Amino acid sequence: MEFISELWLPIVLSAVFVFLVSSVLHMLLPIHKSDYSPIDNETEIRAALRANGAKPGNYMFPHCSDMKELGNPDVIAKFDEGPVGVLNIMPNGMPSMGKCLGQWFVYCVVASVFTAYVGSLANLVTGEYMDVMRLTGTVAFLAYGLGALCDSIWKGVKWSTSFKFVFDGLVYGLVTGGTFGWLWPSVL
Repeated sequence: MEFISELWLPIVLSAVFVFLVSSVLHMLLPIHKSDYSPIDNETEIRAALRANGAKPGNYMFPHCSDMKELGNPDVIAKFDEGPVGVLNIMPNGMPSMGKCLGQWFVYCVVASVFTAYVGSLANLVTGEYMDVMRLTGTVAFLAYGLGALCDSIWKGVKWSTSFKFVFDGLVYGLVTGGTFGWLWPSVL
């Protein structure tokens, strides 16, 4: 844990910089405006979910409790008939942006801590900016960017949306790597 005391400044600043850059990407630029589409008959669908007591959680439909069911002709018919989907239901009420932003900042700090850890293991004694930037930027990109692809693979998220989040992750990786390269101590 010695690396935290030596790299606390780039850890904290890179988290702050990523938080600020993400705010620009998501609130000021129109990049993510098309990530979600409205659903037809929203009022009726919401009423049906409410009437059936849908609780917060993650749901898949048609649902199979066992992989063996996927060979059942009735289950196959449900998939063929459609719709097939993944549904995420959140608690009622306005989402708390403060809570979400707080959790996002904690995630940024955790990503920077792991980036610092890997960087410290690499023994970048010379502290050359490009060496530090390449390594820490790559680690940060892995933390921020590639996980988004799983949403398209397993949850049916549009590939264009996932690629936008991969792009975000690349930007966050560059910001993190640049911060670590700038503030890397010459002797670790």
